[in-house]
Amino acid sequence: MPPGSTQVRRFTVPGGLSLEADVGGDARNPAVILMHGGGQTRHSWHNAMLELIARGHHVINLDARGHGHSDWAADGDYSGAAMVSDLRAVAATLRAPPALVGASMGGATALLAVGACEPMAARALVLVDVVPQIERAGADKILEFMRANRGGFATLDEAADAVTAYYPHRPRPRDYSGLMKNLRRRADGRLYWHWDPRFVDGVRRIEPPQYADQLSEAARRVRVPALLVRGLQSDIVSDEGVRRLREMLPALEVVDIAGAGHMVAGDKNDAFSRGVVDFLRRTVPGTQP
Repeated sequence: MPPGSTQVRRFTVPGGLSLEADVGGDARNPAVILMHGGGQTRHSWHNAMLELIARGHHVINLDARGHGHSDWAADGDYSGAAMVSDLRAVAATLRAPPALVGASMGGATALLAVGACEPMAARALVLVDVVPQIERAGADKILEFMRANRGGFATLDEAADAVTAYYPHRPRPRDYSGLMKNLRRRADGRLYWHWDPRFVDGVRRIEPPQYADQLSEAARRVRVPALLVRGLQSDIVSDEGVRRLREMLPALEVVDIAGAGHMVAGDKNDAFSRGVVDFLRRTVPGTQP
């Protein structure tokens, strides 16, 4: 595979589901697994993936179960335990333990995996705008967005209107090709978000405090270098949430990204990539300077 190029690969996980990923970089190099947030797809990491490959990493950019081009769970199981099981199966294909970079849902999955009673071999952990104690109002706003428009959209403009209403601070794109990667056209001709709507029902079942307690217990057991990247305009991660995570993870590093909201990599990709690349350079042996 030419330097900087990527290829599509599928991974079979327990239960028989097939997950799709973009894979790039020399497989002999330090590995990084990228995990997107709930309701997103792997395409949200595109620019960050290319930067990590250029810095000498082998990168697996994964569509979570029920998202993007990965299989939907026939039983509707989108629990944290199922996501962790999938992650372990993908990591098991690597030559050496990976660094895990996860946003929101992906970060929670990575935290649960690294802090499990049965430890997962990982070199480093990067949480992107997620902590055990998230802000309820911000989480409710996300769920409201995801529950809306279950009937799909007649046009890309309608989908863009919905995104603009949710992200008023982000400029409306002139090119809809990126937006289209988060949609699929079904037999009725309408466009639907590129994820299983049953995922939202699963989220309802793992709302705090129970899920927060699980994440907190996992955080207390983390023994690898850890970084939190927070968008300063985020309505999900507050100063109090960061403070409480520091209590559980005293060696935690924090990078605050000005001008970014919850979707940090999408809002300020260059600043995000610099923070993650610098952290991995210092903490993961074999990473290029």
